[in-house]
Amino acid sequence: MPKKTKWRKDQKRRRGGKASRHLTISFGSYGLKSLTASWVSSRQIEAARRVMTKYVKKGGQIWIRIFPDKPVTAHGGEIPMGKGKGAVDYYVAIVKPGMIMFEMEGLDKATAKKAMELASYKLPVKCQFITKE
Repeated sequence: MPKKTKWRKDQKRRRGGKASRHLTISFGSYGLKSLTASWVSSRQIEAARRVMTKYVKKGGQIWIRIFPDKPVTAHGGEIPMGKGKGAVDYYVAIVKPGMIMFEMEGLDKATAKKAMELASYKLPVKCQFITKE
């Protein structure tokens, strides 16, 4: 969740197109690249981060390149149609094809690949493990 936003509620936006930023590995040696587009919630990012850090134990360093800055609103279950827009329910990061979502360094390739694979199971996008070359 962002510390401060210009507006409390956001509009939906379009989901099409390919990524124009976060295209290359900037910090680490290994990365997790998205192949499809989706909204990734803050809970999903945290679940992926936890499974990676648990697998690598104290070795290596992990960078999270996406941030959930888009608020998603929702009404309660039995509220009738109309009555305005609902309250902010959770935050998402907009992920497009080609984006590097996570980066890792300080590990051998096999360990990093397995950790990223475990993280990809927690995410709603198809992912690919890539290396810096």
